[in-house]
Amino acid sequence: MKLQMVDVVGQYKNIKPEIDAAVHAVLDSGMFIQGKEVGELEREMAHYLGVPHAVGCASGTDALQIAMMALGVGPGDEVITTPFTFVATAETIGILGARPVYVDIDPDTFNIDPALIAAAVTPRTKAIIPVHLYGRAADMDPIMAVARARNIPVIEDAAQAMGARYRGRAVCSIGAVGCISFFPSKNLGCFGDGGMVVTRDAALADRMRMIAAHGSRTRYYHEVLGLNSRLDTLQAAILRVKLPHLGKYNAARRAAASRYDELLRGLPVVVPDAGPDGEHIFHQYTLRAQRRDGLAAFLKEEGIPHGIYYPVPLHLQKAFAMAGGKPGDFPATEEAAAEVISLPMHTELTEEQQGHITDAIRRFYLKSGRVEDGDMTRR
Repeated sequence: MKLQMVDVVGQYKNIKPEIDAAVHAVLDSGMFIQGKEVGELEREMAHYLGVPHAVGCASGTDALQIAMMALGVGPGDEVITTPFTFVATAETIGILGARPVYVDIDPDTFNIDPALIAAAVTPRTKAIIPVHLYGRAADMDPIMAVARARNIPVIEDAAQAMGARYRGRAVCSIGAVGCISFFPSKNLGCFGDGGMVVTRDAALADRMRMIAAHGSRTRYYHEVLGLNSRLDTLQAAILRVKLPHLGKYNAARRAAASRYDELLRGLPVVVPDAGPDGEHIFHQYTLRAQRRDGLAAFLKEEGIPHGIYYPVPLHLQKAFAMAGGKPGDFPATEEAAAEVISLPMHTELTEEQQGHITDAIRRFYLKSGRVEDGDMTRR
């Protein structure tokens, strides 16, 4: 059985005539940089998220850097975030000369633990970056309460969470800035790199747009040092076609997650907690698994794709060695890094494919004599 972690080709084929028409229209126009499709997508994304301002950029990584630059993050500053995320979250902090200050995760959600944030705040704290990991919104109300009490801006890293909601509100619409990635594997993905920053603050939006254009509002007049970070017109055109399908895509992922939950019942794994509002959009379907490394090796032998996001927490990465992180600093994060494994999850995933995947997992635990450990699908 042919299996893929993400089936971007299958998704494209289902809307091929629309995508092809949009791409050819851009090719015919010759407006490959800052064509009209970029502005149209910005307006449509702002409307979708319920915010007044959206600015396209070249990647989700750039979105984070642009947001921090606009908020004045620089050398000597501190930015509070999670050590359990893709490197870009903290990488951009370090590139700006600031220091990432890590806060451990809630073991049930994999997101930053709001109860631990206040203790991490110092006079040098310039921003807080919660990550909506795997497509589940971080617990934003208590995070915002801490931030407002101390007048610290919140930057939402929603690279994995386009379309997720928190208590009825779209992620990206709650903090000072929301940062989006359109990497091809995302729930709303383009056909290359792409990103966006969104905000309710008009002045902040104007500054982020300027920073993304070499620090310039008027051509050849540069107010600050900026970036060359533009969303290509071709990518914007593709995203405009896909945006109306996003609700259907996320519903398909939720349905697939529910099937996984049932098929894995009784096995020594912990299925992801969808949360009380059920608005998780399952960019990844991530388990905690006993004997994770053995299971990963078995799935590889069986030809079943899987991912480990992320095997080494950021505080233990060589790139951040100067910060002096050591094992034991963030126990919930380190435990998660040793246990997590993600199964194939995409809009084209079939019940037959899921059955094949979960049958292999069951065979692994039967072979190792661990099924009798009982149902561990909830902690």
